[in-house]
Amino acid sequence: MATTADIRNGLVLNYNNDLFQITEFQHVKPGKGAAFVRTKLKSLTTGRVIDNTFNSGATIYPVRVERRKFQYLYKDEAGYNFMDQESFDQINLDDKLVEGADLMKEGQEVEILINADSDTPLSCELPPFVELEVTYAEPGIKGDTANSPKKRVEVESGAKIMVPLFIESGQKIRVDTRTRDYVERVK
Repeated sequence: MATTADIRNGLVLNYNNDLFQITEFQHVKPGKGAAFVRTKLKSLTTGRVIDNTFNSGATIYPVRVERRKFQYLYKDEAGYNFMDQESFDQINLDDKLVEGADLMKEGQEVEILINADSDTPLSCELPPFVELEVTYAEPGIKGDTANSPKKRVEVESGAKIMVPLFIESGQKIRVDTRTRDYVERVK
């Protein structure tokens, strides 16, 4: 058992008979009344995000999780297949446990959250940035630069990303996996 003083981003807790991960939190001390903690909780079973407010000092029930490094192997009809980097065991994850799967390419390293008590995988997290090669890009129109226009390109993993007009096929780009935004060209 813990209290709201132990809340931090990434903490997994048991709340309403479900496992939630804290994605954002803010400690609020209003001028009048008791302090409270405003949070955004993401369900690890459904992927749904809810807003919740805890009274300051309230009891929460954290779940012990481990972050293990896995390598993405391939996708088949059963789901996504990963290999543990230390023990070389392979696991299969359902589609709903892998967020941003269209940004993964074979051989990429990811972190999988595993419930330490039951040894079951909870979710898959991509690194904050990935480097992908552009496989298809329509040519940009010269002179069309008002209001920083963007065009849609397809990358090697199959995802479609909005990029500036100067990006061409064959170039490598860095993509933010949390927002799916173009960051920069990679040389």
